[in-house]
Amino acid sequence: MSVRALLLPALALLLTACASTDRIVLLPDDQGKVGKLNVGNAGGDTLLDSAYATASASGSHKAEAGHTDADAVHQEFGTVLAALPPAPVSYTLYFITDSDDLTAESRALAPTILSQIAKFPAAEVVVIGHTDTQGTDDYNDKLSLDRAHSVKRQLIGLGFDAAHISVAGRGKRELLVPTADGVAEPRNRRAEILVR
Repeated sequence: MSVRALLLPALALLLTACASTDRIVLLPDDQGKVGKLNVGNAGGDTLLDSAYATASASGSHKAEAGHTDADAVHQEFGTVLAALPPAPVSYTLYFITDSDDLTAESRALAPTILSQIAKFPAAEVVVIGHTDTQGTDDYNDKLSLDRAHSVKRQLIGLGFDAAHISVAGRGKRELLVPTADGVAEPRNRRAEILVR
C-alpha cells in the first residue's frame, strides 16, 4: 500500500472533523428561568443569557450567536431530552426545639415528598440534618444525625427503599440563617432531603 493511499483516508477524517459544527442551546428550567453560559474557544467568547439562545462553533472560529424556540428544540432534540433523568429536587423539613420530632407543618408534608420521590426512577435520596446554635458542637452533631435518621425512618415507613437513602449530620456548621452561638432559630433546625 502506498503512502498516498494511507494519507487520503487520514485527510478525509481530518476534513470531516474540521467541518463539524458544535451547537449549544441554553434551555430554561421548569419555571422559565435561565442562567448564563459563556461559550469560548480560541476565536473568542460568546455569552448566552436568554432562553433558547444558541451558539454554533466550528473549529477555532468564535461561536456564532443565534436564537431558536421551544418547538424547534423539541423537533431537533426531543428524543434526547425525553431520555434525560428528572432534575434533582430538594425539600426542607423543620424540627421542634431540642428533638428529632418534626413540626406539625413538616409532618403534613411527608406524603407529598414521597409522591415526588416516587417520580424518580431508582431515586437516590440524601437526608442532611442540621441544628441551630444552641448547645455544644458534640451535642448538635449527634442531634443533627438523629434528625436525619428520623426522616429516613419516616420515608421508609411511607414505603421508600432504605437501601436508596443515605444520611449525614452537619450540626450547626451550615446555618440557613446565620446567628450567634446560643440562638434558637427555628429555620436552622431542619433536615434537607436531596433527591436525584
